[in-house]
Amino acid sequence: MDQEDAILFITKVLRSKNQEYAGYGYELYIPKVIHAYFRAIGREVEWGSDEMLDASPVFLNAAWELCRRGIIRPGIRRMNTQATDEGNAGFGYTVTAFGQAWLDEPEHDTFVPTEPERFARLLQPLRQRFGSGFDQRSQEAIRCYGAHAYVACCAMCGAAAESIFLAAAIAKSGDPDATLRRYLSPNGRSRLETALVGQVHEQVRREFQALTTLMKYWRDASSHGQATSISDNEAYTSIALLLRFAMFANDHWDALTRSGA
Repeated sequence: MDQEDAILFITKVLRSKNQEYAGYGYELYIPKVIHAYFRAIGREVEWGSDEMLDASPVFLNAAWELCRRGIIRPGIRRMNTQATDEGNAGFGYTVTAFGQAWLDEPEHDTFVPTEPERFARLLQPLRQRFGSGFDQRSQEAIRCYGAHAYVACCAMCGAAAESIFLAAAIAKSGDPDATLRRYLSPNGRSRLETALVGQVHEQVRREFQALTTLMKYWRDASSHGQATSISDNEAYTSIALLLRFAMFANDHWDALTRSGA
Protein backbone atom coordinates (compact mmCIF):
# COMPACT_ATOMS: atom_id res chain seq x y z
CA MET A 1 0.00 0.00 0.00
CA ASP A 2 1.34 3.40 -0.98
CA GLN A 3 -0.16 6.85 -1.27
CA GLU A 4 -1.49 6.40 -4.79
CA ASP A 5 -3.17 3.11 -3.85
CA ALA A 6 -4.86 4.96 -0.99
CA ILE A 7 -5.87 7.84 -3.28
CA LEU A 8 -7.38 5.46 -5.80
CA PHE A 9 -9.29 3.63 -3.07
CA ILE A 10 -10.60 6.89 -1.55
CA THR A 11 -11.58 8.07 -5.03
CA LYS A 12 -13.47 4.82 -5.61
CA VAL A 13 -15.23 5.26 -2.27
CA LEU A 14 -16.23 8.83 -3.11
CA ARG A 15 -17.50 7.90 -6.55
CA SER A 16 -19.65 5.16 -5.04
CA LYS A 17 -21.58 7.80 -3.05
CA ASN A 18 -22.10 5.12 -0.40
CA GLN A 19 -23.09 6.64 2.92
CA GLU A 20 -21.30 3.77 4.66
CA TYR A 21 -18.11 5.86 4.51
CA ALA A 22 -19.67 9.03 5.93
CA GLY A 23 -20.35 9.81 9.56
CA TYR A 24 -20.48 12.38 12.35
CA GLY A 25 -21.28 15.20 9.94
CA TYR A 26 -18.44 14.34 7.55
CA GLU A 27 -18.97 13.02 4.04
CA LEU A 28 -15.75 11.00 4.29
CA TYR A 29 -14.56 9.47 7.54
CA ILE A 30 -11.09 8.00 7.12
CA PRO A 31 -11.31 5.26 9.81
CA LYS A 32 -14.34 3.84 7.99
CA VAL A 33 -12.41 3.98 4.71
CA ILE A 34 -9.42 2.16 6.22
CA HIS A 35 -11.68 -0.54 7.67
CA ALA A 36 -13.39 -0.94 4.28
CA TYR A 37 -10.00 -1.21 2.56
CA PHE A 38 -9.06 -4.23 4.65
CA ARG A 39 -12.40 -5.86 3.85
CA ALA A 40 -11.80 -5.17 0.16
CA ILE A 41 -8.51 -7.08 0.24
CA GLY A 42 -10.09 -9.98 2.10
CA ARG A 43 -8.88 -9.23 5.61
CA GLU A 44 -11.17 -8.81 8.60
CA VAL A 45 -9.57 -6.56 11.19
CA GLU A 46 -10.98 -5.16 14.39
CA TRP A 47 -11.90 -1.49 14.63
CA GLY A 48 -8.93 0.42 16.01
CA SER A 49 -6.58 -2.54 15.54
CA ASP A 50 -2.84 -2.21 15.01
CA GLU A 51 -3.39 -2.91 11.31
CA MET A 52 -5.70 0.08 11.02
CA LEU A 53 -3.32 2.28 13.00
CA ASP A 54 -0.39 1.25 10.81
CA ALA A 55 -2.37 2.01 7.62
CA SER A 56 -3.63 5.39 8.83
CA PRO A 57 -0.57 7.51 7.86
CA VAL A 58 -0.85 6.46 4.21
CA PHE A 59 -4.58 7.24 4.09
CA LEU A 60 -4.10 10.55 5.89
CA ASN A 61 -1.40 11.53 3.40
CA ALA A 62 -3.72 10.51 0.56
CA ALA A 63 -6.55 12.60 2.01
CA TRP A 64 -4.26 15.60 2.30
CA GLU A 65 -3.19 15.20 -1.33
CA LEU A 66 -6.85 15.20 -2.36
CA CYS A 67 -7.30 18.34 -0.25
CA ARG A 68 -4.33 19.94 -1.98
CA ARG A 69 -5.95 19.20 -5.31
CA GLY A 70 -9.21 20.77 -4.16
CA ILE A 71 -11.30 17.58 -4.27
CA ILE A 72 -12.07 17.34 -0.55
CA ARG A 73 -11.68 19.72 2.39
CA PRO A 74 -11.31 19.10 6.12
CA GLY A 75 -14.41 19.47 8.25
CA ILE A 76 -18.12 18.82 8.46
CA ARG A 77 -20.49 19.30 5.54
CA ARG A 78 -22.54 22.12 7.10
CA MET A 79 -23.05 24.01 10.33
CA ASN A 80 -24.84 22.41 13.26
CA THR A 81 -23.97 18.86 12.27
CA GLN A 82 -22.17 16.55 14.62
CA ALA A 83 -18.37 16.58 14.75
CA THR A 84 -15.79 14.52 16.62
CA ASP A 85 -12.40 15.32 18.06
CA GLU A 86 -10.87 12.62 15.86
CA GLY A 87 -12.63 13.99 12.77
CA ASN A 88 -11.50 17.53 13.49
CA ALA A 89 -7.98 16.23 14.07
CA GLY A 90 -7.71 15.12 10.44
CA PHE A 91 -9.99 12.13 9.91
CA GLY A 92 -13.13 13.91 8.68
CA TYR A 93 -13.61 15.47 5.23
CA THR A 94 -16.24 16.83 2.88
CA VAL A 95 -16.30 16.86 -0.93
CA THR A 96 -15.90 20.32 -2.48
CA ALA A 97 -17.97 21.64 -5.39
CA PHE A 98 -14.93 21.24 -7.65
CA GLY A 99 -14.38 17.76 -6.23
CA GLN A 100 -17.92 16.69 -7.05
CA ALA A 101 -17.50 17.85 -10.66
CA TRP A 102 -14.18 15.98 -10.82
CA LEU A 103 -15.72 12.81 -9.38
CA ASP A 104 -18.51 12.95 -11.96
CA GLU A 105 -16.00 12.90 -14.83
CA PRO A 106 -14.92 9.65 -16.54
CA GLU A 107 -12.40 7.69 -14.50
CA HIS A 108 -9.35 8.51 -16.64
CA ASP A 109 -7.15 8.86 -13.58
CA THR A 110 -7.17 5.12 -12.91
CA PHE A 111 -5.48 4.14 -16.19
CA VAL A 112 -2.30 6.24 -16.31
CA PRO A 113 -0.08 6.79 -13.25
CA THR A 114 -1.11 10.40 -12.75
CA GLU A 115 0.07 10.81 -9.16
CA PRO A 116 3.49 12.47 -8.77
CA GLU A 117 4.91 9.73 -6.57
CA ARG A 118 4.18 6.78 -8.86
CA PHE A 119 4.92 8.76 -12.01
CA ALA A 120 8.28 9.76 -10.53
CA ARG A 121 9.10 6.15 -9.67
CA LEU A 122 8.26 5.05 -13.20
CA LEU A 123 10.67 7.59 -14.68
CA GLN A 124 13.31 7.34 -11.94
CA PRO A 125 15.75 5.26 -14.05
CA LEU A 126 15.61 7.88 -16.85
CA ARG A 127 16.44 11.02 -14.86
CA GLN A 128 20.19 10.71 -15.24
CA ARG A 129 19.96 9.96 -18.95
CA PHE A 130 17.53 12.74 -19.92
CA GLY A 131 18.63 15.37 -17.40
CA SER A 132 17.11 17.61 -14.75
CA GLY A 133 15.11 19.60 -17.31
CA PHE A 134 13.19 16.48 -18.29
CA ASP A 135 12.61 15.53 -14.66
CA GLN A 136 11.31 19.00 -13.76
CA ARG A 137 9.01 19.34 -16.74
CA SER A 138 7.59 15.82 -16.56
CA GLN A 139 6.72 16.32 -12.88
CA GLU A 140 5.14 19.70 -13.66
CA ALA A 141 3.06 18.00 -16.37
CA ILE A 142 1.63 15.44 -13.98
CA ARG A 143 0.89 18.08 -11.34
CA CYS A 144 -0.92 20.19 -13.93
CA TYR A 145 -3.00 17.18 -14.94
CA GLY A 146 -3.93 16.54 -11.33
CA ALA A 147 -5.08 20.15 -11.02
CA HIS A 148 -7.06 19.87 -14.29
CA ALA A 149 -4.83 22.53 -15.86
CA TYR A 150 -4.90 20.65 -19.15
CA VAL A 151 -3.39 23.35 -21.37
CA ALA A 152 -0.41 23.67 -19.01
CA CYS A 153 -0.14 19.87 -18.85
CA CYS A 154 0.23 19.62 -22.64
CA ALA A 155 2.78 22.45 -22.66
CA MET A 156 4.88 20.67 -20.03
CA CYS A 157 4.59 17.31 -21.80
CA GLY A 158 5.90 18.96 -24.95
CA ALA A 159 8.71 20.63 -23.02
CA ALA A 160 9.66 17.33 -21.36
CA ALA A 161 9.71 15.63 -24.76
CA GLU A 162 11.99 18.40 -26.05
CA SER A 163 14.32 17.69 -23.12
CA ILE A 164 14.54 14.06 -24.25
CA PHE A 165 15.18 15.18 -27.83
CA LEU A 166 17.93 17.60 -26.76
CA ALA A 167 19.56 15.04 -24.45
CA ALA A 168 19.79 12.59 -27.35
CA ALA A 169 21.09 15.23 -29.77
CA ILE A 170 23.75 16.33 -27.27
CA ALA A 171 24.78 12.73 -26.57
CA LYS A 172 25.15 12.15 -30.29
CA SER A 173 27.18 15.28 -31.05
CA GLY A 174 29.24 15.25 -27.87
CA ASP A 175 29.16 19.07 -27.86
CA PRO A 176 26.40 20.55 -25.68
CA ASP A 177 27.13 24.19 -26.53
CA ALA A 178 27.20 23.66 -30.28
CA THR A 179 24.03 21.54 -30.13
CA LEU A 180 22.14 24.21 -28.17
CA ARG A 181 23.27 26.94 -30.57
CA ARG A 182 22.09 24.86 -33.49
CA TYR A 183 18.79 24.13 -31.75
CA LEU A 184 18.12 27.84 -31.16
CA SER A 185 19.00 28.85 -34.72
CA PRO A 186 16.35 29.23 -37.47
CA ASN A 187 14.93 25.78 -38.34
CA GLY A 188 17.36 24.42 -35.77
CA ARG A 189 15.04 21.79 -34.39
CA SER A 190 14.26 20.35 -37.82
CA ARG A 191 17.93 20.15 -38.68
CA LEU A 192 18.75 18.49 -35.37
CA GLU A 193 15.95 15.96 -35.87
CA THR A 194 17.31 15.11 -39.31
CA ALA A 195 20.76 14.63 -37.84
CA LEU A 196 19.35 12.52 -35.02
CA VAL A 197 17.08 10.12 -36.92
CA GLY A 198 17.99 10.67 -40.57
CA GLN A 199 20.22 7.61 -40.76
CA VAL A 200 18.60 5.27 -38.24
CA HIS A 201 16.46 2.28 -39.18
CA GLU A 202 13.25 3.37 -40.91
CA GLN A 203 11.02 1.77 -38.27
CA VAL A 204 12.82 3.62 -35.47
CA ARG A 205 12.56 6.91 -37.40
CA ARG A 206 8.84 6.47 -38.06
CA GLU A 207 8.08 5.69 -34.43
CA PHE A 208 10.16 8.64 -33.24
CA GLN A 209 8.27 11.01 -35.52
CA ALA A 210 4.88 9.54 -34.63
CA LEU A 211 5.52 9.92 -30.91
CA THR A 212 6.65 13.53 -31.18
CA THR A 213 4.24 14.95 -33.78
CA LEU A 214 1.16 15.22 -31.57
CA MET A 215 3.13 16.48 -28.59
CA LYS A 216 4.74 19.19 -30.71
CA TYR A 217 1.29 20.26 -31.92
CA TRP A 218 -0.19 20.39 -28.41
CA ARG A 219 2.89 22.16 -27.05
CA ASP A 220 2.65 24.83 -29.74
CA ALA A 221 -1.13 25.17 -29.39
CA SER A 222 -0.91 25.50 -25.62
CA SER A 223 1.96 27.99 -25.72
CA HIS A 224 0.25 30.53 -27.96
CA GLY A 225 -1.94 33.28 -26.58
CA GLN A 226 -5.08 32.22 -28.41
CA ALA A 227 -7.89 30.20 -26.84
CA THR A 228 -7.56 26.45 -27.32
CA SER A 229 -9.89 23.46 -27.20
CA ILE A 230 -7.36 21.27 -25.36
CA SER A 231 -9.22 19.18 -22.78
CA ASP A 232 -8.63 16.27 -20.45
CA ASN A 233 -8.53 13.84 -23.39
CA GLU A 234 -5.60 15.61 -25.04
CA ALA A 235 -3.80 16.05 -21.71
CA TYR A 236 -4.26 12.40 -20.77
CA THR A 237 -3.03 11.25 -24.19
CA SER A 238 -0.12 13.67 -23.97
CA ILE A 239 1.02 12.10 -20.68
CA ALA A 240 0.71 8.62 -22.17
CA LEU A 241 2.73 9.70 -25.22
CA LEU A 242 5.39 11.27 -23.02
CA LEU A 243 5.77 8.02 -21.10
CA ARG A 244 5.92 6.04 -24.32
CA PHE A 245 8.44 8.43 -25.89
CA ALA A 246 10.68 8.30 -22.81
CA MET A 247 10.67 4.49 -22.86
CA PHE A 248 11.22 4.45 -26.63
CA ALA A 249 14.18 6.84 -26.46
CA ASN A 250 15.70 4.85 -23.62
CA ASP A 251 15.26 1.53 -25.46
CA HIS A 252 16.79 2.92 -28.69
CA TRP A 253 19.33 5.21 -27.08
CA ASP A 254 22.36 3.56 -28.70
CA ALA A 255 20.83 3.71 -32.16
CA LEU A 256 19.76 7.35 -31.76
CA THR A 257 23.05 8.60 -30.34
CA ARG A 258 25.52 6.50 -32.31
CA SER A 259 28.04 8.79 -34.02
CA GLY A 260 27.70 8.67 -37.80
CA ALA A 261 24.22 7.12 -37.63
